[in-house]
Amino acid sequence: MPQSQRKFRLPHPEPTDALTYARFTGVPTFLRLPHIADPEELEVALVGVPFDGGTTYRPGPRFGPRHVREQSAIIRPWNPVLKVNPFAKRRTADYGDLSVNPLSIEDTFRRIETGIAPLLAAGVRCVSVGGDHSISLPLLRVVAKKHGPVSLVQFDAHNDLWDEYFGSKYSHGTPFRRAFEEGLLKEGQVLQVGLRGQVYGEEDFDFARKHKVKMVTAEEFHSQGVPPVQRLLRTFRGKAVYVTLDIDVVDPAYAPGTGTPQVGGLTSMQILELVRALRGLQIVGCDLVEVSPPYDTGEITSLLAANLLFELLCVL
Repeated sequence: MPQSQRKFRLPHPEPTDALTYARFTGVPTFLRLPHIADPEELEVALVGVPFDGGTTYRPGPRFGPRHVREQSAIIRPWNPVLKVNPFAKRRTADYGDLSVNPLSIEDTFRRIETGIAPLLAAGVRCVSVGGDHSISLPLLRVVAKKHGPVSLVQFDAHNDLWDEYFGSKYSHGTPFRRAFEEGLLKEGQVLQVGLRGQVYGEEDFDFARKHKVKMVTAEEFHSQGVPPVQRLLRTFRGKAVYVTLDIDVVDPAYAPGTGTPQVGGLTSMQILELVRALRGLQIVGCDLVEVSPPYDTGEITSLLAANLLFELLCVL
């Protein structure tokens, strides 16, 4: 059914309604939105991907979607900075969690592709909540089938361009290496912001340089702020862009609940500013990954992720 003919409208209940709903059903939803599993009724779908079989250090992101849902109960619909109510703009709902296989990363990838495909076929844009960063690869596969190779904006402490971990080509440290190899990304149209910390050797950035990846390290961001990133983002305008946000781009002082924490990162305010800087881009999909509730403190990482989820909706 064409989107113009859809009659579905989504109310946005008060926080007390959401808390009552969660108390009696045990099933909170992202941002207190209705749970709708029919792609034909949606323009934007919030999708949980509770998988962490690609982690190489601290597990736990499989619980990310559940805790982000819980902490999102406090989010109100009006963004006074961007002056937008994203729920009034587009029919948005919690699509639920995709089925994953915690014992097989390859099977999980197939399940993700199969689960997301009907949404994209119906013209729905997906905002996925992980889960570890390995899930970006199957998500990009589906997006590229619809849009062709896409541009990528990646907020991350790590470039995730390694060739393999423990002999495996698939992990949360390799998704964008595979994406380049599979032709899912546009050459020279990848921007990574927030990179920092130790690597295995000076050659670890050779692949990025070979494929003309633009990089803004955390050190560069701390010294120069948002303007250099904004200038780079202008080159993405008018192009299909996929956005991926690894919560470890934020310093563990603000987001301790993640699998590979790296000191010297961004503050909560800085990542909010960076997400808001995406406004005006043609974002065809995005994900928010690596929230690991077992390592969180007072749910502050899940709370930050819930707010970033709302901000991503505001810039779609």
